[in-house]
Amino acid sequence: MAYYYSEPSRTFSEYLLVPNLTTKECMPSNVVLKTPIIKHKLGEKSALELNIPVASAIMQSVSDDNMAIALAKCGGISFIFGSQTIENQAEMVRRVKKYKAGFVASDSNLGPNNTLRDVVNIKEKTGHSTVVVTEDGTPNGKLLGIVTSRDYRLSRASLDQKVHEFMTPFSQLIYAHEGISLKEANDMIWEHKLNCLPIIDKNDRLVYLVFRKDYDSHKENPNELLDSQKRLVVGAGINTRDYKERVTALVEAGVDLLCIDSSDGYSEWQSDTIKWIKETYNGEVKVGAGNVVDREGFRYLVDAGADFIKVGIGGGSICITREQKGIGRGQASSIIEVSVARDEYLKESGIYIPICSDGGIVHDYHIVLALAMGADFVMLGRYFARFDESPTRKIKVGGNFVKEYWGEGSNRARNWQRYDMGGDSKLGFEEGVDSYVPYAGKLKDNLDTTIYKIKSTMCNCGALTIPELQQKARLTLVSATSIKEGGAHDVILKENELSSS
Repeated sequence: MAYYYSEPSRTFSEYLLVPNLTTKECMPSNVVLKTPIIKHKLGEKSALELNIPVASAIMQSVSDDNMAIALAKCGGISFIFGSQTIENQAEMVRRVKKYKAGFVASDSNLGPNNTLRDVVNIKEKTGHSTVVVTEDGTPNGKLLGIVTSRDYRLSRASLDQKVHEFMTPFSQLIYAHEGISLKEANDMIWEHKLNCLPIIDKNDRLVYLVFRKDYDSHKENPNELLDSQKRLVVGAGINTRDYKERVTALVEAGVDLLCIDSSDGYSEWQSDTIKWIKETYNGEVKVGAGNVVDREGFRYLVDAGADFIKVGIGGGSICITREQKGIGRGQASSIIEVSVARDEYLKESGIYIPICSDGGIVHDYHIVLALAMGADFVMLGRYFARFDESPTRKIKVGGNFVKEYWGEGSNRARNWQRYDMGGDSKLGFEEGVDSYVPYAGKLKDNLDTTIYKIKSTMCNCGALTIPELQQKARLTLVSATSIKEGGAHDVILKENELSSS
């Protein structure tokens, strides 16, 4: 006979955190939100950690290269959506990896006999205002000069004028030699008031560029999530259909972490995908899997080799899987059960498997609830779709600005590859809606407020780290009356009073 869960399926809004002793050390400025994102041995540090426990969802309307750059600068990670061509997704990953690096390989290069027209074209193509002139026009040719926006703004000649006639020549450049440290390079940039410092080898061939804007950006974003080469970290979504070709292209583009995007991850297709990735890349390429909602689904994907597990089915604001198929589970119940399974696996194996809570986050404090229940980080869609950095249009509806937001299970997304149905079968109905979300401005301004709320709430729980929160947190179920009591009630709000007068 069918199995029946004895407890009801519960959501985050059915819980509150009960305060613990707030010591004098418990101040938001002392809270550390670093958290592992891939599996590691007990007692060892994870090879990849987030500086804040936040990821943006694998969605067309949320996570492109612009979102990935903005979120990584704040310390989180984006998983660039996979419901696009392999070439487009790989190019988005490349753009993120090239955006910020201490030592940048030049990708805007010309030869001395190119023209001003070529300079204008390369600027339009790359968006870069600095073009390097080398003897053969390659990124590593003998350095002859540099063209900056100042050079071609001041040029009154025709577009056919040769580059060597108006570039800043090598003899007038300040440069450094290969082997200089990033700190020394930045010191030179500041000392000489440079925007760009070329790094050359002993034969005067270009090796790297170091930009002032990168230094300034790092100072403004001390939480930046960087790889060993000082490049922004970026993830990417994959499916169980074209994964062999897609993973190959994403790895070549420099992706740091993969995640299988599926409405239900408890499947043999996901197991096959994970095993292929692990065998092909000798375990070096890291991949998360999901989504699951219980102990069995978690253990199945861990045994297949997943590096983290994504939890949640049907809890997203645009997801209608429960409505359409009757499949899913309350997000709180899912996280609690999977966290217990994770701890059991840790005792058995000595391996810690990070958990991502995906869906069901309505209020900022829900993030703290998810962490307290055992999640290591959360994945957010609606939250990030509201910002300037999301890839969708900002439009005016009913006098208010909104941004478009649609689910990967909607007809608009046309993302049938994420459904593990085997063969070439396509989904015959929608599991997501097409909608709007209120426009909220810049990502960093909003995320800074959310992170401060998280830290403040953790202080009320007497915790300064996420592991400490998971040990110390005390949670209570709340009644419907208690939920109502938690908001403003029995008063006339001023904005309502004014609008009705």
